[in-house]
Amino acid sequence: MQNLFLTIDRISTFVGHLFAWLVVGLTGLIGYEVFSRYVLNNPHAWAFDAQIMLYGTMFMMAGAYTLAKNGHVRGDILYGFLKPRTQAIFDLVLYIVFFIPGVVALAYAGYSFAADSWRILEHSSITADGPPLYPFKTILPIAGVFLLLQGLVEIFRCIVCIKQGEWPSREQDVEEVDVDALKAMVGKDKE
Repeated sequence: MQNLFLTIDRISTFVGHLFAWLVVGLTGLIGYEVFSRYVLNNPHAWAFDAQIMLYGTMFMMAGAYTLAKNGHVRGDILYGFLKPRTQAIFDLVLYIVFFIPGVVALAYAGYSFAADSWRILEHSSITADGPPLYPFKTILPIAGVFLLLQGLVEIFRCIVCIKQGEWPSREQDVEEVDVDALKAMVGKDKE
């Protein structure tokens, strides 16, 4: 079971890392548009739409990655004082009551939005002759499926924790800087 958890974590991590590269394209697009607008005096009406779509794609596809890394926001001040089994019960109830229905609705509605958008070859109406929206709307159900898959793994993690009393291990990736540990390391160098 643990191998399945870590495999899904790796898939979510790979997808998250892959789509994180959109930030490079987004940065280039914004830099190009600023240069074009202020230096060449030639702004592009489509650039704003394209920036929103790139950022939205990156944001939506980061959901499963963030869930795999246990990085979503919660009331950590209270949550951190709970025993792992109590945390798992709390998480399990929240996943079943809120997460699963919300993500299923996202994937289902996203599929309908994407299908309708492809059917009419929808373009953005924010600007005249705006860029196509159907590729962007296709990301909605795809992100929903990845998020649902990772959410199911998290539900099973909760069940394992309830049975065993401790959380199963996770795939390691980037870790936050521990300020206290950093201060301790700096303090050792001064001695």
